[in-house]
Amino acid sequence: MKILSIQSSVAYGHVGNSAATFPLQRLGHEVWPVLTVHFSNHTGYGAWRGPLLDPADVADVIAGIGDRGVLGEADAVLSGYQGDPAVGAVILDAVSQVRAANPGAVYCCDPVMGDVGRGMFVRPGIPEYLRDEVVPRADIITPNHFELDFLSGRTTAAPGTPGTLDEVLDAVDVVRDRGPRHVLVTSVLHADSAPETLDVVAVSEDGAWAVTTPLLPISPNGCGDVTAALYLAHLTTTGSPATALERTTSSVFAILEATLAAGTREIALVAAQDAIAAPPHRFEARRLR
Repeated sequence: MKILSIQSSVAYGHVGNSAATFPLQRLGHEVWPVLTVHFSNHTGYGAWRGPLLDPADVADVIAGIGDRGVLGEADAVLSGYQGDPAVGAVILDAVSQVRAANPGAVYCCDPVMGDVGRGMFVRPGIPEYLRDEVVPRADIITPNHFELDFLSGRTTAAPGTPGTLDEVLDAVDVVRDRGPRHVLVTSVLHADSAPETLDVVAVSEDGAWAVTTPLLPISPNGCGDVTAALYLAHLTTTGSPATALERTTSSVFAILEATLAAGTREIALVAAQDAIAAPPHRFEARRLR
């Protein structure tokens, strides 16, 4: 599979394309990374250096790929954090170009905007742009529980009073009615969650499945970027949301375990690469409907 991945990049650590490219390559896929920023490190450190690339420059790189006559070879477009609506417009234009050249290509969007306990952490206007313009154009989206609530207009992730799993599925249905065929919801905490666990839920027209994993005492940056990349890869190659869910959660959990063991702030992506290339069968997907 060949993937046009339009995301941020950091020199130190693993977020954006610096988190997505290597796992996809370890799975044997060709990746064309297009950078939207190139920072020294992710912004969670509070200080960083490097350029935020002009949307016109991002578009120019994509145009250059088009000049090679290969956009029709792309099987998928992948995007993550979008720091400016103008960058979002460039990504949507790239999706249109790829689909025009290859109608079978899919678009996977990780609608990064916020999280439970933190609220929105992107610029004003970005959440609405993602909800109204980007998500309806996507085939696959990978929001966390907080982002699902915003996209659906529901309240199922409220701390202390979470909704039921059925209410989470209803929220997914609202979003799927707007366009995306596949929705993967991460970090799901619902009324019936067992202590110190969380769920990851996958929904398509074929049904809904969940995997329950232990809740580890770390929350490093970049795991969402890895999750979106792996789910796109496994879903596209297997055609099975349940299998893609099992493989993705098993690999990401192995990365988190390696990170916890190493005591590092950055995810142990390279150290856990064997669990990416050959996902262990750690978790079983249970059918919800």
